Amino acid sequence: MNLAGDVVAVDRVSVRIGRVEPGDVVLMISPEDPRKAVAKRVVGMGGDSVTYLVDPGNSDAAKTVVVPQGHVWVQGDNIYASRDSRQFGAVPYGLITGKIFCRNYGSMS
Repeated sequence: MNLAGDVVAVDRVSVRIGRVEPGDVVLMISPEDPRKAVAKRVVGMGGDSVTYLVDPGNSDAAKTVVVPQGHVWVQGDNIYASRDSRQFGAVPYGLITGKIFCRNYGSMS
């Protein structure tokens, strides 16, 4: 998901009361650059086993990890061009700032 020019509606309450689950798209502080916000899809919660393609463009090799408690496994919807948990590992739940529930594509002029 590219947030440049997109307008999103974010639910910040669900995150605080622990109502995030696999399949949700969340807004979070980037674990690679804390000055950036990124949107990713939650694939696994603490204690879940997640199997993912190591390099989706070049092989069928898969790896399985168990998500540590207090963390989430996130992936971008474009697995060929997304930096996500496949590169930086499980993300602390505390980096999630909201759950995206509506997205308007394109910029508003």
